[in-house]
Amino acid sequence: MGFINKLVRHKSVEQLQEEAGKSGDFRRVLGLWQLTAIGVGAIVGVGVFVLAGQQAAVNAGPAVVLSFIIAGLGSACAALAYAEFSGMIPVTGSAYTYSYAVLGELFAWIIGWDLLIEYALIVGVVAIGWSGYVQALLDQLLGVHLPVWAQGAYDPYHPENGKIFNVIAAGITLLIAVMLTVKTEWGARFNTLIVAIKVAGVALVIGVGAFYVNTANWHPFIPSVTTGVGGLSHFGWGGVLAASSIVFFAVFGYDTLTTAAEESKNPQRDLPRAVLLSLGVSMALYLMVSMVLTGMVPYQELAGPAPVDAAFKALGLHWVRGIINVAAIAGITSVMFAFMLGAARIWFALARDGLLPKWFAHVHPKYGTPARPTMILGGFTALVAGFLPIGEVAELVNIGTLAAFIVICGSVLLLRVRKPDLQRKFRTPALWLVAPTGMLFSLFLIIGWPWVTNGHFHLLGGLPWITIERFIVWMALGLLIYFFYGIRHSKVGQDDPS
Repeated sequence: MGFINKLVRHKSVEQLQEEAGKSGDFRRVLGLWQLTAIGVGAIVGVGVFVLAGQQAAVNAGPAVVLSFIIAGLGSACAALAYAEFSGMIPVTGSAYTYSYAVLGELFAWIIGWDLLIEYALIVGVVAIGWSGYVQALLDQLLGVHLPVWAQGAYDPYHPENGKIFNVIAAGITLLIAVMLTVKTEWGARFNTLIVAIKVAGVALVIGVGAFYVNTANWHPFIPSVTTGVGGLSHFGWGGVLAASSIVFFAVFGYDTLTTAAEESKNPQRDLPRAVLLSLGVSMALYLMVSMVLTGMVPYQELAGPAPVDAAFKALGLHWVRGIINVAAIAGITSVMFAFMLGAARIWFALARDGLLPKWFAHVHPKYGTPARPTMILGGFTALVAGFLPIGEVAELVNIGTLAAFIVICGSVLLLRVRKPDLQRKFRTPALWLVAPTGMLFSLFLIIGWPWVTNGHFHLLGGLPWITIERFIVWMALGLLIYFFYGIRHSKVGQDDPS
């Protein structure tokens, strides 16, 4: 086969379906509610406890609820595409596997390599934030303080603070790796429990906060335009769109549950339901929290690092604050669980297909989990969370998911054209509208929303250029690995060595 043909060689959907039926690599232990909990665990976290209030304060005012609706509609387009694929190809690997079936090996490798680092870095970022909450709670409840060197990563801009390593952040990533290694169902049960705690905490915010809503705080609903850096709008409709670009990163995560396809008891039935159910539950919570917070206090008071806590503190509801902090810690823990699970399964899928060494595709004989990639990821994320400041890591976590969303929406559309009669357990409604909308939405979130202010064209939001540069470097490294190793050892290539 020619060089170009090697790049586009693929596994057929029928072949993947057959592999899914025969696969005995994992133990099928996850039901609908555990899968949904993984999705909700990955989605609900920083959006509720940080972004809703912060974006109301700096970009959208009370209209931040519209920002969540816009972001949710864009995310729903990708969720519908994921739901169709997950019911049709119930194989571990998520977007990587789906791309393999439609676009071929090279695109699949690019997406898999991309998601591998994105998921791992998300675990690191969230672990750093988790550490901050835990240290604050230890101080508040027990008066316990860690040694300065163990409180956080070294800051080159403030070397005098004496911080060296974030012990708590590193420790939680290792603990989650151990749980995911020993038994998936143990980790899933623990995750379901902490997701329940998180949802209960969010429900408390909504239920108690609703009694303190002052509707005067919702006026004006969309504050007047103000001029910020570069002449860009901070409020008005421009601010609403800018906020939607930011809060979008709080409304994905359901893709992580599709990586556990081969551990699902009934994947073709449960995966599509879990994808849509987890996004629906999460969006309902986001919208209610946004309305309650901006109704409780003027939106200008929500600019701090913990806006939910700030709102209840301003009203003297201190008994609620402690419960909310516990719920926040639980919520952030579930995000780490979901993304480490997803990263390990993508790594396993890449190795099983021969694109990475087969050593990583070994399933633990006793625990039935991909132990090797899981523990390596635990060590890697512990080092990232321990030694790096949160800002440097956070900048790298967004572009990969958006790239995957573009590929997934395009792939489900392409497969409808190529194989319209293929059996689908779930069919995306209005696909010719939904898929292009999802692709354009993701593209605008990468480059920014086109907007005109005072006769001048601007791009609102978008990712920093340094993020795009680092993404290009990571992709270049991935291409080197593929062309020097993966293309020669691909399982598909060995099956068809011509």
